[in-house]
Amino acid sequence: MALPLSCSIGEPLFAETTYQPGYSTSTQCFRDEYREEYVPGTKEKPGHVRNWTEKVEIPCRSNSSARKHPASKHSSKAQNVDDNSCIEGSILGGLLGSAAGAALSRGDGRWIGVPVGGAAGAMLGCQVDGG
Repeated sequence: MALPLSCSIGEPLFAETTYQPGYSTSTQCFRDEYREEYVPGTKEKPGHVRNWTEKVEIPCRSNSSARKHPASKHSSKAQNVDDNSCIEGSILGGLLGSAAGAALSRGDGRWIGVPVGGAAGAMLGCQVDGG
């Protein structure tokens, strides 16, 4: 029975970037991990330790590797990113709209008043929240 042990001691990171003009770019980062395995022995044949290194893929850090391509004309343009979220406003508006629909409707009208109030409140809350 062999007992595997692994240890990664400050080994250097390696990044491999694949780039084709007109296509996408992919970056993979690797680390060399040092491994040991104890192979038990007998009285006649003593045990020993096997050791080796393995190349292991790890998540790349976004700030550690600057992507430089031969055709970097397009990378200098600022891209329009809409990171404006209205999730909080939709949830609060939906809850308030449902409550208003329940309070303002009567009898069997609550079956339609609560969902309509919730949908209207969610849309209004999203607009108020900046979506």
